[in-house]
Parts: sequence; C-alpha cells; structure tokens
Amino acid sequence: MAEYVHHEGVVLTVKDGKARVEIVQTSACQACKAKHMCLSSESKSKLIDAEVSGTLNPGDRVEVSVREQLAWRAVWIAYVLPFLVMIGVIAALSVWTDWNDAVVGGVSIAAIALYYLLLGLFKNRLQKQFSFTARKI
Repeated sequence: MAEYVHHEGVVLTVKDGKARVEIVQTSACQACKAKHMCLSSESKSKLIDAEVSGTLNPGDRVEVSVREQLAWRAVWIAYVLPFLVMIGVIAALSVWTDWNDAVVGGVSIAAIALYYLLLGLFKNRLQKQFSFTARKI
C-alpha cells in the first residue's frame, strides 16, 4: 500500500478540476515523517496545483496529498541527478582535457543549466506524473 505525504492548505482558486492551494507552514512540520524531503519548513507558504476530489470553493480548508514515492522521485530529479551531472562533467573534463579549473567549473555550471532547461521543456510531462490531490477537510 502506498504511503502519502499530507499537508493542510487553503484553496485560492478552482478551475477545470484543478485547485490552486496555498500550503502554510505550521509547527506540525517538525513532527512530520517526510520533513527531510519537504522544503515547506523553509518558507512561509507554497502554492500547489492539485486535482480536486469533490466540490471545492475558494477559502475551503483542504488536505493536499502526494505519494511518498513521488516525493522521493522529485528529490532525485531536482537535486541528485544535477549533482551527478556536475560531478560527471568535472571528472570527465579533468581527466580528458587540460583545461584550467575555472573553465571546467564554468562548463559544469553550463551543463547543470542545460539540465534544468531540458527539465523545463518536459514540464508538462512531469506535471502529469507528479500529481497532487486535494480533498476537503
């Protein structure tokens, strides 16, 4: 059975079966099992687009959920893979070229920028995989 990560929030808008939900930081984040994966403790609020379960109106309090497995996949895509790209580029250029460290560092930063650009191009496909659901509390 899949485990879920849950956060409480307030519906801002509802349109075409999607709700824009504002998740506000609460002290319960400190006790959450998934706090090491979630960055909600670092900011005051976050906006999430979630699929609607039932009828929602702006101002409703909701619970936003995502499968824990998807949260881990997001961590890999956003943090681990770019780090591996950077280290791989630095290692390859250091071994196969005689470029100075500043050039190697610049190329590795450009490789990460290219990675995030490609990630942005596949944004719609990723949004279909990483779907949040919102249900009224």
